[in-house]
Amino acid sequence: MNDNEYGAARGSAGAGVRRPAATMMLQGTASDVGKSLLTAAFCRILKQDGKRVAPFKSQNMSLNSYVTPDGKEIGRAQGMQADACGIAATTDMNPILLKPKKDMVSQVVVHGKPFADFDAREYRERYLPKAGVIVREALARLRDSYDVVVLEGAGSPAEVNLKDRDIVNMRLAGWADAPVLLVADIDRGGVFASVVGTMEILEPGERDRVKGIIINKFRGDVSLLTPGLEWLERRIGKPVLGVVPYLEGLQLEDEDGASLDARGRRTRAAANDELDIAVIRLPRISNFTDFDPLQQEPGVVLRYVRDVREWGEPDIVLIPGSKNTVEDLLFLRESGLEALLLKHIKAGGRAAGICAGYQMMGERLLDPDGVESDLPELAGLALFPMETMFAKEKTTERVTGSVMTGFGEAAAVEGYEIHMGRTAFTESVAQPFRIRPSRLKDEPESYHPDGVVSRDGRIWGTYIHHIFHNDSFRHKWLNDARQSKGLPLSGEETPFGRLRELSFDRLADHVRKHVDMAAIYEMINVGSNDERFR
Repeated sequence: MNDNEYGAARGSAGAGVRRPAATMMLQGTASDVGKSLLTAAFCRILKQDGKRVAPFKSQNMSLNSYVTPDGKEIGRAQGMQADACGIAATTDMNPILLKPKKDMVSQVVVHGKPFADFDAREYRERYLPKAGVIVREALARLRDSYDVVVLEGAGSPAEVNLKDRDIVNMRLAGWADAPVLLVADIDRGGVFASVVGTMEILEPGERDRVKGIIINKFRGDVSLLTPGLEWLERRIGKPVLGVVPYLEGLQLEDEDGASLDARGRRTRAAANDELDIAVIRLPRISNFTDFDPLQQEPGVVLRYVRDVREWGEPDIVLIPGSKNTVEDLLFLRESGLEALLLKHIKAGGRAAGICAGYQMMGERLLDPDGVESDLPELAGLALFPMETMFAKEKTTERVTGSVMTGFGEAAAVEGYEIHMGRTAFTESVAQPFRIRPSRLKDEPESYHPDGVVSRDGRIWGTYIHHIFHNDSFRHKWLNDARQSKGLPLSGEETPFGRLRELSFDRLADHVRKHVDMAAIYEMINVGSNDERFR
């Protein structure tokens, strides 16, 4: 069955059989044009309008992960988009996740579990021919369960060297029989050339799938852009369905590390009455969304540091997750950041490590089977009496529990774990958290201790991603730091979860205002008079 036959077959259900969900797809003229956020926006708009909607991205390359309720790993963006839909995320929404480990090599995660490590050529030649079946089956299940599926492409559909085995852009649109919106980023410049160039490279049948253009991240007076938009519509024969202005201040997570460059440009120096928190920007940094809530805290400046010139005089240093703990610890050592970190701690500074950052805090990293690197053993930061052994089996689990020691009164916490290491202590330590897998019943034997904390609470580590998303914990921890610096304490907790929900609605309202939604509904052939919504 060829690509178009697959879409036609899915749409020709017999009498009495529920028609597959309607589809629409966002593709981009390049990476990082804003497809993920626009997909989330359309998901929330459709939800607001009474549709049962789900996101889909066949293949995602990202080190920002999301753990589904059943303990599977998918791309962070699809988890965020599922939240915008108001539904639980499943691996069908992102059946294939690529997690770069080192240059040209990625861990391939299939339906939430590690499958194999491939270099780019191996993946393309050995696995992509099989991946199409996995993608089509996942998409079919979603279309059988929802009213609309919003698909997100990857990179650009005009990569001529990749098109013959494409599973993420135009071939996927054919499988889904999906109309395509082409998204272009005007903020980076050259928007007309990028749109025209993309359309020129597409084959005639692919150009027919493109139903409209969205210009994203606009700044300025749109009337000055109008002559260019009119020229563009004449030139490509497609309507511009929206010019979406740049929207600041959303409490929504980014898909990958490309956004950290923009964050760095916007970061200001901390004032004397503010907490200066530095996150070490590891080359293979993962799940930096762990720190998003800190950006919304009043009196806190969060910045990302990647070399000694950017160090400054932080009050707190955070060591994030990494897809390659060993290689990133070597980076810390060789860059001089390790020496600055240890000097900071010796002088009474505060520090915390999450996942890989927690593992680095021990005395040794052990990797006899070459799970992460070619080094069988590497000395750690030696902040705590512990060592980590890397294992081939990966832990992916949502967890819930409480704070037990090191941070004052006990508070409820939740988050998730994603790691391939097992940490053991060589002598007795204080472990600050008591957690259990969220999927298990609340039974005493299901709980176990997690993490480590110094006696004075200044230094600690944990396997719990999103620990800072817990408002009470974050509030208490920041106030402890303020108190040690002689700063006034914050009186109210910042409700990050509520701010995030408001951000989904704000994003949806913004896109609805600047995009021709009537044309979108006509494009996907779904509206208030559709029999599925009567």
